[in-house]
Amino acid sequence: MADDELVEQIVRALDVRLLDPLDVLLEGDDAVAALRSLVRARSRRWAATLRGDDETAAVMMTARLIATLHPGDGPFDPPADWWGTPLGQVVARRAGHMGAESVSYATAGAMLGITRQGVHDLVRRGRLPRHPDGGVPSAAIRDRLRGEPPRGGDQ
Repeated sequence: MADDELVEQIVRALDVRLLDPLDVLLEGDDAVAALRSLVRARSRRWAATLRGDDETAAVMMTARLIATLHPGDGPFDPPADWWGTPLGQVVARRAGHMGAESVSYATAGAMLGITRQGVHDLVRRGRLPRHPDGGVPSAAIRDRLRGEPPRGGDQ
């Protein structure tokens, strides 16, 4: 997936969550147009950080974006189809599901880009661990997306 798709998703999400409401509140003030330009420029840098070699910086950027785009007192729990988006894919690879220690087979499938049955098969064959409480450990999905060997679980 191209960085442009990731940049565009970040820009659109920040427009909807932050800039559009600010534009309404400030009644179309020119400052909001300047912020839109700044967000676009920074989104390019953020996408580069998310995809870069510095793991710590990428995870921190992931956390900052998720906290900004999905504020609230409840856990971060996006719909399954969100994991198929450019931002969802980079979050899955860098941080896993930040709001859950384990996820359902359906969510695991969405994060991995496969079916629920595909996840079931991976667990049955020992290629993904099963979480003791059910589902699959979020960290195991992240590790698989990174190409790391599975660890943990009750294999």
